[in-house]
Amino acid sequence: MSTSSTLSPPAVLAWRDYDASACALPGMFLGELALPGPLEGESERLWQLGARRVRLPATVDLAAAADPGRAAGAVAALSLVRDLTARAVLVEWDLRLPPPAADAWQVLSHLQPPRHIEGPAGADEALSGWRQGHYLCKCLWRKGPGFVQIRDRRWGELRRFTADEPHYEETIERLAYGAPADSVPADVLDDFRSEKLVLDVGPLAWWLPYRISRWLQEPMTI
Repeated sequence: MSTSSTLSPPAVLAWRDYDASACALPGMFLGELALPGPLEGESERLWQLGARRVRLPATVDLAAAADPGRAAGAVAALSLVRDLTARAVLVEWDLRLPPPAADAWQVLSHLQPPRHIEGPAGADEALSGWRQGHYLCKCLWRKGPGFVQIRDRRWGELRRFTADEPHYEETIERLAYGAPADSVPADVLDDFRSEKLVLDVGPLAWWLPYRISRWLQEPMTI
């Protein structure tokens, strides 16, 4: 189990169906659900409660990540979006990026697209591209016997990253829900950064790929 440096996100709103019209029917609204933690178990708990549509109440703010508390909150929210995306749950969330970061959305483009992007110029075009190009399994990692492998299609072509050294897997576990960048091996973190597999959010480094929970087709074809 990873050691998280994040906070638990605030309560979310949840429904039993993906479709907005179906969610309006009696009995489909699960209400406001608290997330008491641990964070790595929250997507499973929401799934078991029947949540198929989840709304985050606050904007995920990466423009204020210099503040450690806000960085931790942003990473917690992103972790929930990532884990629910892996379960093919429809996530309604909003994102704020730093103004100069017009293309920063692409590193997050394997996640369920947000409803709105605030901050950089060209945000509407970025959101349109995100929505048009999104599909499940776009950037994932899996663990095999003695190795870990990442398969990444965020940039249009398939990129593979495979490591058989145990400290790579250990570092992934550490980064899964955010960890101080200086708390993990620098060589491994540099490798992950060069492949854009981690996101630096203030003092935290956060692991971007997800472990898939629902396959849309046979795993060997992904």
